[in-house]
Amino acid sequence: MKESRRILIIDDERPILLTLEALLSRHGFETETAATAAAGVKALKNKAAALVLLDLQLPDAEGLQMLDQIKTQRPETQVIILTAHDTLNNAIESIKRGAYHFISKPYAPEELLSLVEKALEKQSLLRETQKLRKKTEELEKRLEMAETRFTPVFSVGKEVIANLIHRRSRRAERAMVKLNCASFPQTMIEGELFGYVKGAFTGAMNDFPGMIGEANGGTLFLDEISDMPLDLQTRFLRVLQEREYRPLGSTRVLKADFRVIAATNRPIAQALAENRLRSDLYYRLNTFQIEVPPLRERKQDIPPLVTFFVKQFAQQLGKSEPEILPEAFQKLLDYSWPGNVRELQNAMEYAVVLARQNTVGVKELPGELQLPAALQQIERSVVPQGVQSLDDMERVTILQALAQCHGNKKKAAELLGIQRPTLYNKLKRYAIEL
Repeated sequence: MKESRRILIIDDERPILLTLEALLSRHGFETETAATAAAGVKALKNKAAALVLLDLQLPDAEGLQMLDQIKTQRPETQVIILTAHDTLNNAIESIKRGAYHFISKPYAPEELLSLVEKALEKQSLLRETQKLRKKTEELEKRLEMAETRFTPVFSVGKEVIANLIHRRSRRAERAMVKLNCASFPQTMIEGELFGYVKGAFTGAMNDFPGMIGEANGGTLFLDEISDMPLDLQTRFLRVLQEREYRPLGSTRVLKADFRVIAATNRPIAQALAENRLRSDLYYRLNTFQIEVPPLRERKQDIPPLVTFFVKQFAQQLGKSEPEILPEAFQKLLDYSWPGNVRELQNAMEYAVVLARQNTVGVKELPGELQLPAALQQIERSVVPQGVQSLDDMERVTILQALAQCHGNKKKAAELLGIQRPTLYNKLKRYAIEL
């Protein structure tokens, strides 16, 4: 059994120990019991627990002192105070000292199990955050070994890592200039990159240093490098080789001192095969490569990213940090995130803005995340080309109507021009579960 499901119960009343052990074991948890504080400390030293259920009144120690000892010994371990001594002072003091929650005896099993699941979810988030921090530290160590001019090329999650690379480099005090090669028309991107002098072309009313000039001494981040026009790729390759460039309309040759981070969300092999990316530029750029899988392939990164973004936007909006309710968190884990980290970032900003009573539920998430998984897929799917059976066409039409109505069966039936009982029969016929 994984440590993330292991629970230590510390209580001096044997009937309570046996009852809790049986209840938690039935629900798939690994449990260990201790009747004294000393036995509890020994159990934690021998094997870590994700959660401790702790009685406040123990024969050999005061419960709050035991709580302090647990948090000192195992800071990541969550603690639920379980006691008949339900004074408000005890509740407040235990929370101040790091307890996850306080519940008084007698307790309802459903209430306790709900608290246990939420506490373990928090503990899992802390573990994932620690893993992310370790990954970041490993990346930083690798970056310190790289030369000043190295050029990473990677896939998704691009800007987050690019910012990290710049902040941890010797060029951090200088500018990081970002250019998305897909966001400018071909007639403009050359001037944006190399700069120009007044009168170089119609509309050039003033001198402009260009992205290369603005990045002098710092970092130039070229996003979607495979969307840069091929003739411009040739010119840029010459800049990388000779470390100098000339703005449009100028006779002066300027020195180029910058580190390049180039990124693309298109597979490198595909970009090269389709002649979207020059092979000589790629090999010049590819000094040091970092490839990050899509967010849907690394679901373990979602919890720490959610924690980070929620905290960030709560601070920006001057709000207290809201709690993500379990059902909302499950939606975040189930979603496919076609927009990757940026879409997750936007979703968390949306949720924090709408958060009421310091919680984020499913209703506070963007509409596409509220849809059942089957409707999320159909909303972005393309109907297969070619002749389809009438049943296939009807099933797809029903799914599309449900997606458009965010799963509301009454509105979907109205949109389809049929009665609700008819829609229910068709849902059953086509095994569509919402």
